[in-house]
Amino acid sequence: QVQLVESGGGLVQTGGSLRLSCAASGSISSFNAMGWYRQTPGKQREFVATITRSGSTNYQDSVKGRFTISRDNAKNTVFLQMNSLKPEDTAVYYCYARLFVVATTRYMDYWGKGTLVTVSS
Repeated sequence: QVQLVESGGGLVQTGGSLRLSCAASGSISSFNAMGWYRQTPGKQREFVATITRSGSTNYQDSVKGRFTISRDNAKNTVFLQMNSLKPEDTAVYYCYARLFVVATTRYMDYWGKGTLVTVSS
């Protein structure tokens, strides 16, 4: 069974930092891209950042310069270092991955269950 397991959410004050991690496990051999999305109540899930296996990154404009995405290819893990956090960053953060599944011999999209980040003012 393929799954994404997130960790690192929590409560932090404005200006603080958090580091999210997401590890892919199961019968997979590699990933094509991994990333993070976030969602607040009543709003659609929005893109935050993505990274390819080769290291190319893409960020939402509001997090550029504050968030850094990185990956560990050997461990099929993605990280999101969040600095200078603002109350508007409060959301449930979801890990996303496009993984190569051994059983199907093709890339498939997966989502984690989410981890809550709360930034207090």
